[in-house]
Amino acid sequence: MRPSILSLDPPALAEAVASLGQPRFRARQLSEWLYARHAGTWDAMTNLPAAMRAALAERWLDPEGTLATVEVAGEEGTGTRKVLSRLADGELVETVLIPAKDRTTVCVSSQVGCGCGCAFCASGLNGCTRSLASGEIVAQAAMAARLLGRRPDNVVFMGIGEPFLNYEAALAAARRMNDAEPEGLGIGARRITISTCGVVPGIGRFAAEGRQFELSVSLHAPTDAQRGRLMPVNRRWPLGELIPACRAYTERTGRIITFEYTLVAGFNDRPEDARALLRLLRPFPSRVNLIPLNPVREFDGRTPSDAVCEAFREALERGGLNATLRRSKGRGVNASCGQLRRARIGRGGPA
Repeated sequence: MRPSILSLDPPALAEAVASLGQPRFRARQLSEWLYARHAGTWDAMTNLPAAMRAALAERWLDPEGTLATVEVAGEEGTGTRKVLSRLADGELVETVLIPAKDRTTVCVSSQVGCGCGCAFCASGLNGCTRSLASGEIVAQAAMAARLLGRRPDNVVFMGIGEPFLNYEAALAAARRMNDAEPEGLGIGARRITISTCGVVPGIGRFAAEGRQFELSVSLHAPTDAQRGRLMPVNRRWPLGELIPACRAYTERTGRIITFEYTLVAGFNDRPEDARALLRLLRPFPSRVNLIPLNPVREFDGRTPSDAVCEAFREALERGGLNATLRRSKGRGVNASCGQLRRARIGRGGPA
């Protein structure tokens, strides 16, 4: 199977063009088509010689060959679009485009399926088939740019898979998205967020990256007993290891971590849970993003009422934590991670 041209960093792309016997300036032209003009096919790159385009096609997948759209589900009234795409080997991944008043955020996947098995997430119900190559991750942002007619404003690695279990490819993709045009998509580092379910070694490694990417940690409960019921990863890296790693990250980088916290009715949304969360996070700079549960058929948890969610947020704010309550978008497009892919697999599509 041909590799994706989007997996090449700028030096490797220049070397690939040189190997075709082309002058150096052709590498810049190619980069412009890939990252500034968001071309999907070789034929669209009209200022490249036909012989060069043919040679590229023999060796490399173009962006649309890397990631072919299978299904687009849109939710009326929100503008949210979930895109199910087929990779070159037939596997399926999801990408979500989430509009706001002044920006569009693209949520990308880093693996085919997920091995972490969080109870409320559809991504892990079929396990992890494989990790994505960096080009397959970049292709999701490039596809979003073609749909939008411009580059996305923000990218979050919160789709299917655990980015820190595919560290090299995920960070290579983030760098390509951040690199200035025409060598990358030109998305600001602070507008790119890597989310982890709590892979402690990855947090330490991420602290040494040297780029100002944002870090988000899926927490979802304030105690090991509760978190272990929701997230099997807590048995490998319990809060006694995760929280010190997060604190060390903030001390080394000077950056604030966002903790994602899904509110489940009667389980982690009570006043005592808010107090426990305050004790856990108040010792170092952090913010909390509260998310009312997006129901998944295989998880019997319920979504709390709006009043309960707001009371939880207010309790955190009174205790000194910066907390926001995120209103769910995309329930009408099966936006809980992995649902659209799982539905297609259930209809006989590839695993």
